[in-house]
Amino acid sequence: MKRMAVAAVTLALTGAALTACGGRQDAAQTDTGGDVTCEVPNETRIGIATGNATGVYFALGNAYAEQIGATGGKVKATASETGASVQNIQQLVAGTYNVAFSLADTAADAINGTGSFDSKQPIAALARIHTNYTQVIVRKAAGIKDVAGMKGKRVSTGSPKSGTEVIANRLLTAAGLDPAQDISAQKLDLTKTVDGMKEGSIDALFWSGGLPTPGVTDLLTTAGGQVQFLDITPLLPDMQKINEVYEAGTIPAATYKLAADTPTIVVPNVLLVKDDLDANVACVLTKALFDRKPQLEQANAAAKEITLDQARKTDPVPLHRGSVKALDDLGAPK
Repeated sequence: MKRMAVAAVTLALTGAALTACGGRQDAAQTDTGGDVTCEVPNETRIGIATGNATGVYFALGNAYAEQIGATGGKVKATASETGASVQNIQQLVAGTYNVAFSLADTAADAINGTGSFDSKQPIAALARIHTNYTQVIVRKAAGIKDVAGMKGKRVSTGSPKSGTEVIANRLLTAAGLDPAQDISAQKLDLTKTVDGMKEGSIDALFWSGGLPTPGVTDLLTTAGGQVQFLDITPLLPDMQKINEVYEAGTIPAATYKLAADTPTIVVPNVLLVKDDLDANVACVLTKALFDRKPQLEQANAAAKEITLDQARKTDPVPLHRGSVKALDDLGAPK
């Protein structure tokens, strides 16, 4: 108890000292209009909402936060583990975070006030980033040959209020199943899901993430002979009726040392902010994403997909005006 009290006093004194020395960091301000200079005069702190600890959002988010601080400017950032897309947007709008990773389909729902959102959300995009691959894995012993075969099985649909949960429920519905009744839904984060697959307490999992996803790598490394990927592309036409952002893609065999490539459904990711974030802060954040891309690639290979050619493709979510300025300066194609 004494050590805790001393630590608390030390923390308080440290904070006071930083304030007295001009080290105090202010929360990002709202946009007041005017020209975008990409200059932030005061120390500004940013919170970044990422995703599950063993997912790509978390790996890239932490690297992104570090690189924002490494640019030498006034903006500093901290990344946090979250339930991902839906929760991220909700907490972004609530002011808990300033930047949020999200699947493009969830972001489209938010801007349109559909799906998990009862009204249109005041969000904007900094840029389109990497692609998420829908990774559906089953235990061989469960005898599941397709999504319809998950009926009556124990299935992890991802963290509550995550983009994975949105996609999982849509895929199950497309396969003719009721997610609320036809499966034993395990709403777990990826770490707990992987543990359940290894132990045999979960029969199948849905995961939407970049390549490689560390948690999936762990599963395939330790229990590769007991699990297999499903080809879910027969459900693509029904998924595209919900949102045209869904596309066919492939998980290369080399990603997880599989015997063959796995066809799947992919969806882009976007980096989001509130639409009234200070434009100069938005500009700094966008430039850091591309100026520090080599460092992000070291954190996770998915960052290789972050390109200026794709950066503006965030429809129906509008680009923040600070991001527009940054992408113009960086020479991103219009």
